[in-house]
Amino acid sequence: MKKLSILAVLAASPAMAATGPFLSLSNTNFIVTLAFLIFMGILLYAKVPGRVLGMLDKRSVQIRTELEEARALREEARTILASYDRKQKEVQEQAARIVASARDEAQAAAEQAKADLRASIARRLAAAEDQIASAEAGAVRAIREQAVSVAVAAAADLLSRQMTPAAASASIDESIKEVEARFH
Repeated sequence: MKKLSILAVLAASPAMAATGPFLSLSNTNFIVTLAFLIFMGILLYAKVPGRVLGMLDKRSVQIRTELEEARALREEARTILASYDRKQKEVQEQAARIVASARDEAQAAAEQAKADLRASIARRLAAAEDQIASAEAGAVRAIREQAVSVAVAAAADLLSRQMTPAAASASIDESIKEVEARFH
């Protein structure tokens, strides 16, 4: 079956359709060949192949230029990308340094606040101890004054009971003489 279909295709080709002498105007093969040669002659006379080749050369130069521009743009884009990557890394490092610095400053401030609080507590304790000591000294002084007052009152009472008016007058005179002797 395959052989038969191949034979039918070869038998039905246009080359087999033409009959008669080849150089006759009734031969379609001759007419087609003649038209083709005239067409090719017109194309060559009009320098179409040169123009087509020139256009193709111009297009290839344009494509080459565009490719070079694309390569240059790609390299520039890579350079810019690398620059942005580098800047991004620098910014990230700077942000990390800022965060670390802020953390250190916060920790130092917290430690300073603790130290200030301890110092304030120590000052308040010292002030409270001073107040307690002052109050204690005041209480001791008040007790001594009270004791002296009581002792003076008791001595005065005792002296007033034991001393006669003549002895009191003599004691006063003796005290005046003693004071005069001390001041002179």
